[in-house]
Amino acid sequence: MSPMRIGLVCIRGSVPAFENFGFLPTDIVGSNGLVNGSRAHRVLDGIIIPGGSIVESGSLSPELAFEIRRMASDGKFVLGICSGFQALAERTDIGRKSPCPVYREGLGLLNVTFHPMISNDRVEATITGESFLTSGMSGERITGFHCHTYGEIRGDAPEIMKSRIVRADYHERPGEILSGVCSDDGNVAGTMVHGCLDENQTLVSNILKFLDADETARERILEANRKLREALRSELGISTGIRVMDRGGTRGTPPAIMIASTGSDSGKTFILTGLAGALRRRGLRVGVIKVGPDVRDIVPALYLIKEPMEEHSSIRIGRLGWMELRDVLESVRGRYDIILIEGVMSILTGLLNDITPYSGAEIALAAGIPLIMVAGCSKGGIESAVVDLDAHISVLEGLGLEVSCGILNRVYDMDIFERASGGRYLAIPRVEMSERGGTPEVEIKLEDFCLKAMETVEEHLDVDTLISFAKKPEFRGYMGPEEIKKVFSP
Repeated sequence: MSPMRIGLVCIRGSVPAFENFGFLPTDIVGSNGLVNGSRAHRVLDGIIIPGGSIVESGSLSPELAFEIRRMASDGKFVLGICSGFQALAERTDIGRKSPCPVYREGLGLLNVTFHPMISNDRVEATITGESFLTSGMSGERITGFHCHTYGEIRGDAPEIMKSRIVRADYHERPGEILSGVCSDDGNVAGTMVHGCLDENQTLVSNILKFLDADETARERILEANRKLREALRSELGISTGIRVMDRGGTRGTPPAIMIASTGSDSGKTFILTGLAGALRRRGLRVGVIKVGPDVRDIVPALYLIKEPMEEHSSIRIGRLGWMELRDVLESVRGRYDIILIEGVMSILTGLLNDITPYSGAEIALAAGIPLIMVAGCSKGGIESAVVDLDAHISVLEGLGLEVSCGILNRVYDMDIFERASGGRYLAIPRVEMSERGGTPEVEIKLEDFCLKAMETVEEHLDVDTLISFAKKPEFRGYMGPEEIKKVFSP
């Protein structure tokens, strides 16, 4: 009996290492629709299309589209997750910031359309229908997480699951939303619930049952999957040709540093992504974590360094986010060589809220995490950025925080920068590219954004010096509201 083979689509804009997919994939399927030189529909028993920015990147080629459609018509299973789900749909409106819909066509295998709706919650989803994925599970609950910008599903495809969410589009909107459908035949399915295969063994068992896989077949799948994951992690990004090798690991709590800023649209994500890529190129295992709930901000870095999104990837502030700081620090022990933490908005935003913690500053202070402060020059110019950075650092040092360095981002005139900064800060010039704006839903092509970020950081910053600032964090409790208020007292 030939080994069972399950394909994992690995094309530009996809995040094939974002999750482990139940350790099921055995073969990589590229944009040419081939698996080691053979057409996918001839050698695979099923295929998984991961999340990412596949729709925005326009990277689903006609050759790959043909193979997926052929597998569906042959009765083989096809599973799309998040962006992979959108690729299977009729079309997706990516015009969140446009007065008119901006549609991208899908494969039309699932009779639904997608429309803007942001959700970043950890979720429970209730199984509501039958498919190869959900057979015999009606009424059961599964867990996972949302990480999407276009999550409103419309159409009449048979539904298979609904997610219970707390927030949507940056507001409290508790309720139940459609998060999974299937084809009429039940062999094609899509879900918006990331991590569903990793966190819910019954879904994995249903796929194996659909394939009629016995224990021997399962062991072969696991061994092939181990090799596939090693191959994925050996390259930075997708189809870059940049090979990396692990240098080893930290046994205890890895050193950490926070990339924070004076406000949104300063360039935190760009710098963190570039720094993560530069460190991974050196062979380091890099952990990337977001303060607050909007984990979409760290997707570019995860795309580049091939790390999964974990529950510890989001530090809770107030009622927002996934995991408490103390638990995050415990969860990352022995997992990484260094931790990069991306702040939220201005590092001071929320500092005077009665809820503790409610700001990036409180998180950094509670664990003794050094800061790299970033100020953008696009809105107020270089002079304003320097003044803003000076003021922020003064308050942060008054709180007892360690600011290791300051960076002015998108510097358009080096002479003005040198006169304004007086040698106090570092500079990154304005990068000529179609770059994201201040919110994650401004469309980017992951592959272009990530490589440009890494190239820029390596060219203009001393990476070794930056990582030397990192220190091992240790949770020591949060500063009380009254102590914080004293810093702002005249």
